[in-house]
Amino acid sequence: MTGHIRQCPIDHTYTLLKVCPKCGAATESVHPARYSPQDRYGKFRRMVREWNR
Repeated sequence: MTGHIRQCPIDHTYTLLKVCPKCGAATESVHPARYSPQDRYGKFRRMVREWNR
């Protein structure tokens, strides 16, 4: 079985599924986005991440 590890944002359960088996919430990828020196929108993604803290 191949896949990317995912995490539930509510109860922090790690799984390979797109839906948490414990609470049924949508899971998120735990891997960071790829880095590129030519990233045009990196500044805006960092701004949004700071606002959401």
